[in-house]
Amino acid sequence: MILPQNLKPGDLVGIVSTARKITKIELQPFLTLLKDWQLKPLFGTTIGAQENQFAGNDALRSQDFQDMLDHPKVKAIWCARGGYGTVRMIDALDFSEFKKNPKWIIGYSDMTVLHSTLTTLGIASLHAQIAFNIEQKTQATRDSIYNVLFGNMHTIEYTSHAILNRPGEATGQLVGGNLSVLYSLLGSPSTVETNGKILFLEDLDEYLYHIDRMMQNLKRNGLLSELKGLIVGGMTDMNDNAIPFGKTAEESIRETVEEYEYPVCFGFPAGHIQDNRALVISKGVSLHISTSKVVLEF
Repeated sequence: MILPQNLKPGDLVGIVSTARKITKIELQPFLTLLKDWQLKPLFGTTIGAQENQFAGNDALRSQDFQDMLDHPKVKAIWCARGGYGTVRMIDALDFSEFKKNPKWIIGYSDMTVLHSTLTTLGIASLHAQIAFNIEQKTQATRDSIYNVLFGNMHTIEYTSHAILNRPGEATGQLVGGNLSVLYSLLGSPSTVETNGKILFLEDLDEYLYHIDRMMQNLKRNGLLSELKGLIVGGMTDMNDNAIPFGKTAEESIRETVEEYEYPVCFGFPAGHIQDNRALVISKGVSLHISTSKVVLEF
């Protein structure tokens, strides 16, 4: 696994949108944050572009991202907004120059397409808050991103979920991201190998039965049986039918992995929640789950 270089004051950060449209005005608080961190912004052509819900058409979005990948002075690429659309442009990207000089790629949710692709290339990336609405997240959210980007120590600790967690310890490479996106990538070149890995999952605005269906699919494809550990973040704003499904998203996930013995934790502070801590995807980590707390060390 290759870890991109740490940032330093004065470095250039490319800002792009691989999915939904966004304007420069919506990014003003983010620009203030970059200034506080002594980083310089470079807007891509997708910022302010529009084709229906997308930040420009597929060709524009892929070319914008390609330009940032190949730009010799851009030290990190920060995705501005999620939604949907990254999968429509991923196959047009050429990572050959990027692999010679990797840089941090930052985002989550729909950016799971990017994280998964980079995992298959053996390059770490940052599952973290997009540029949009970063000012509305916790200070711990922003601090965690800063610590990773600038090479400071990074550990995440929180109070344990006493009912559903399965205590234990594990070490391994951290993979994963948004469950719906991971599910949609199965069978593609971006499918992530999970054997011997610690898998992270989060999701938003899904029907409860669909969470169960996706988990069953991951299980039947062999992605859950040989894990070293499972981390479940925010399962946010779930939906139900008129006839209740009968289980929460967390209960469905716990039931799906009941037969395995690896440690499992729920309520991890990452995902579509107020406290969205940064996760270094593809990096080796140590996971400690006790009856009182969960600690993830990078």
